[in-house]
Amino acid sequence: MKVITTAQAAEIVQSGWTVASAGFVGAGHAEGVTEALEQRFLRDGLPRDLTLVYSAGQGDRGARGVNHFGNAGMTRAIVGGHWRSATRLATLAMNEECEGFNLPQGVLTHLYRAIAGGKPGMLTKIGLHTFVDPRTGQDPRYHGGAINQRARESIGAGTANWVEAVDFRGDEYLFYPSFRIDCALIRCTAADPRGNLSTHREAFHHELLAMAQAAHNSGGIVIAQVESLVDFHENLQAIHVPGILVDYVVVSEQPAHHQMTFAEPYNDAYVRPWRGEKAEAAEKAKEAQVLPSASTPLDARTIVQRRAVMELAARRPRVVNLGVGMPAAVGALAHQAGLDGFTLTVEAGPIGGTPADGLSFGASAYPEAVVDQPAQFDFYEGGGIDLAILGLAELDGHGNVNVSKFGEGEGALIAGVGGFINITQSARAVVFMGTLTAGGLEVNAANGKLRIVKEGRVRKIVPAVSHLSFNGPYVASLGVPVLYVTERAVFEMRTGVDGEARLTLTEIAPGVDLQRDVLDQCATPVAVAADLRTMDARLFQPGVMTL
Repeated sequence: MKVITTAQAAEIVQSGWTVASAGFVGAGHAEGVTEALEQRFLRDGLPRDLTLVYSAGQGDRGARGVNHFGNAGMTRAIVGGHWRSATRLATLAMNEECEGFNLPQGVLTHLYRAIAGGKPGMLTKIGLHTFVDPRTGQDPRYHGGAINQRARESIGAGTANWVEAVDFRGDEYLFYPSFRIDCALIRCTAADPRGNLSTHREAFHHELLAMAQAAHNSGGIVIAQVESLVDFHENLQAIHVPGILVDYVVVSEQPAHHQMTFAEPYNDAYVRPWRGEKAEAAEKAKEAQVLPSASTPLDARTIVQRRAVMELAARRPRVVNLGVGMPAAVGALAHQAGLDGFTLTVEAGPIGGTPADGLSFGASAYPEAVVDQPAQFDFYEGGGIDLAILGLAELDGHGNVNVSKFGEGEGALIAGVGGFINITQSARAVVFMGTLTAGGLEVNAANGKLRIVKEGRVRKIVPAVSHLSFNGPYVASLGVPVLYVTERAVFEMRTGVDGEARLTLTEIAPGVDLQRDVLDQCATPVAVAADLRTMDARLFQPGVMTL
């Protein structure tokens, strides 16, 4: 192991290499090293034609994180789990200046382990019947993970092979082949003279060990950014990467390059264990989220979140996963409503505690335990999540959902799926949440009723989703209950008399008109249940909702 500067680390990376980067939104990214890499490219035009691989999104929707690779010529191909935080990479892909691929986050974390173990790849059902599926003959929206034309052309020419459709023992699977990693960029807290790396001031452990093993065992190198050098580690259990895997250590040269997350320099709550007291559980919820008070007016977002809380109360799940954005506040609202007995988990590895949001998403305040990200996805994909509550961007009459890509060319928005596919194809029950319309929607909730003051310009329910992130009929065929919650209506996947599963309206808010406020706001016909119910009046009562 050799201690070097960020500039020296940047000089080591060679053109044409495959570089794997660790991090999760704003946590655990080797910011000093990737910034130096970009500076070298802008100065010297090197390194060029890199293939960048990363599992979780890493960035601030600006210049930090893997955004440093967002220069034409610097990056030839991008294989990422999530793209929304890396807007510069998305711009490269939209402008057809690189090959862009989006694979499920959990698949990529497991691929690191397969590479480390010398295995040919990973066989799984994750990604079947979504845009990741390469069986283009079955559905034109099956793209093999390609998110731009250049990537689709590379698949057609046989120069890119990130996923294959195979039949195994009479069933359909996807096979994700292993690949060589020339350089792994990781971040930990401290390094000892032998290169052993601890993570005691990091919010979680990512896939650090698997990534380092994969790079080392495929003939590549490992560059680790740390906060400090130590003579020895006080706690053996804090060491997550042994020095036998580490080639170079870079000590962070600026505090801004080694914040705990891009939002917070350091937050002790992310590394402090939950102690079990109810008072502390309530306190951590207040710290993590701004909750409604008795005087807070109700908005559409809070109504949707409340309805998701009621689903928690009805299903009584033991293990729950909450998505980023609107779903992230559901746990804190549930605690405020007096609902306990469930454990929140985050795909980054935290179990228990209160999940953070925004640029700290992935961390949890006062967790009960933290496992490696690949192990978390093992648990998820084996059916460990009783209930997943996730966001909803675009929905069609078949119950399909799009959260990953909107539009084509320069005007496209590439968000990526992250762990969305892994979770929605494995959870025992799935709840999607979002407003029925967007863009200027205003509502008024009072006396247990809802009134639409101003309709949103954009209708969320469309004739067909433009990108197939979630295949409603396929997941429903697995026997998984699927619910879609909005501020004025609730839909379910139900099987009709013809035997086909489709989106069905099952609940409507008191005070709204079925035709004008619901059906006319859907850009495609939806089925209406014969047993159509009225949504609980408590959802539309200002103040604090208790259960």
